[in-house]
Amino acid sequence: MESIGNVFCVGRNYQAHIEELNNQRPKEPVWFMKPSHSVVVCGQDQRIILPKDQGEIHYEVELVIQMKADYLPNQPLETLVGTVALGLDLTLRDLQSQLKAKGLPWLRSKGFKNSAVLTEGVPYSSLGDFGETNFQLRINDQIVQRGNTQLMIFNLEELLANCWEQFDLKAGDIIFTGTPAGVGGLTDGDKISMYLNDGCLGECVISLK
Repeated sequence: MESIGNVFCVGRNYQAHIEELNNQRPKEPVWFMKPSHSVVVCGQDQRIILPKDQGEIHYEVELVIQMKADYLPNQPLETLVGTVALGLDLTLRDLQSQLKAKGLPWLRSKGFKNSAVLTEGVPYSSLGDFGETNFQLRINDQIVQRGNTQLMIFNLEELLANCWEQFDLKAGDIIFTGTPAGVGGLTDGDKISMYLNDGCLGECVISLK
């Protein structure tokens, strides 16, 4: 990916994931952010160091897009979106639950070091129809999450327009577009593989320290 600006993340964008966490379906996109320095790009056999003493760390695989131009309304996606990658939106789930119960922001549970794991990106134009894109997460060679963009509650056009309306959206910004069902906890030594359609975009190994 090119130099990263803001890191926008969408929560609750797949119905099955909403149901597995007993949340309510939103009427508009639910946004949160991660610090740009929480981003780490994975490579084969690279070890991603995560905290082991802050409760369970949940994986959430997502399609991630990066803007190649500043957003302008009514522009085709091909002129706005540069690359598509896969990413892990990692969550300190126990801490998030504690923060929610106190009515506090989620930042500590979502923005810790290495909490945004990205693969290398592929050109948006090479995907064909983004609206029919499959992706999956494998842990230790077992499929644990499957997603398809047809199941997104808010499609990519809606996400970009809403993000721009709320916060502005510039070249270099990235958006995590939401996770499908199947989230769960990571353990030390887990091998992570992320697949876009039939190809593996990135692998890494989890190290809890």
